[in-house]
Amino acid sequence: MTSDRGRLVVGVVSDTHAPRFWKGMPERVAEELRDVDLVLHAGDVCRPSVLDELATLAPVHVVLGNNDGPDVAAWGAPETLELDLAGVRVAMIHDAGQKQGRVRRMRRRFPEADVVVFGHSHIPWDETDEAGPRILNPGSPTDKRRQPHGTVGRLVLADGAVESWTLVEVS
Repeated sequence: MTSDRGRLVVGVVSDTHAPRFWKGMPERVAEELRDVDLVLHAGDVCRPSVLDELATLAPVHVVLGNNDGPDVAAWGAPETLELDLAGVRVAMIHDAGQKQGRVRRMRRRFPEADVVVFGHSHIPWDETDEAGPRILNPGSPTDKRRQPHGTVGRLVLADGAVESWTLVEVS
């Protein structure tokens, strides 16, 4: 997907794990995503109905997680995805590997990316180095594991740059 270099508000979600943890869209998630232009889901959807719910709020791009099956792939989820959003090159992958060396590994995997969105760990993450890219994980809105809150991310892109990244507590 290519977009103009204007301003784009992107909701970022991962690891919803339906139906075990996502029985339906939690109200706080819906509130946070209601005004976004686009939703990115970094995998472990588990049921395409999650994507259908998210798509009622905004267009959705998704990658396959290790718990996703052929039904999520059929919805349109590849293993990785690269998009141009408001002039920012955004790559997505579910599992970015261990934290040690992650930025360097993602730079090799996605050499053109300005931002890489990933999931899998359920741990919110925001890391970069001088050579980039910026690596973001929104955590999970429903399966927070050892985190104090369930979370989603709000990524604002404008004129070819990241304007802001905000982690939003939803539980």
